[in-house]
Amino acid sequence: MSRVRIVGGEWKRRFITFPAAPGLRPTPDAVRETLFNWLGQDLTGLTCLDLFAGSGVLGFEAASRGASRVTLVERDARSFTALENNADVLQAGTANGRLELIRADALKFASRASRHYDLLFLDPPYRQGWIERIEPSLPGLLTADARIYAEAEFPIEHIGAWATVRSGQSGQVYYHLLEANTA
Repeated sequence: MSRVRIVGGEWKRRFITFPAAPGLRPTPDAVRETLFNWLGQDLTGLTCLDLFAGSGVLGFEAASRGASRVTLVERDARSFTALENNADVLQAGTANGRLELIRADALKFASRASRHYDLLFLDPPYRQGWIERIEPSLPGLLTADARIYAEAEFPIEHIGAWATVRSGQSGQVYYHLLEANTA
């Protein structure tokens, strides 16, 4: 098992564990610190979706920083079990209503979701065209003023009606904050 620490909020300095698996790349501490500086440290009242949860670190960070609900969607059985274990360890299981863990295919979940989210964490496996495939579902999945955090192996200018307003690069990873394009 691998582990990564939560960098801010209620669970600051707590570790979550996850299976070491090819293609599983938890967002590094420094990138998460940058992201939450961009978003603001307090996410109170926001509903967040970690669509390709993997280790779940982005979703757990959001919950740690006060998000009212965080939905983590993961298809892989081993990764999903680790998400459940981490939620229990953090004493933030689904019983208290802040975390919702769903084992499902991201595309199927996105096309059928009945809830709208204020913030989407989009960090899918690379070189498989996931961002392009998920794009048509975004209007039905996100609130009108939702923001998207996306990681990819290439720079992103926009995803549908959302345009990049901030970006950075860490090694071979490009990371982006996108907001609804109102122009």
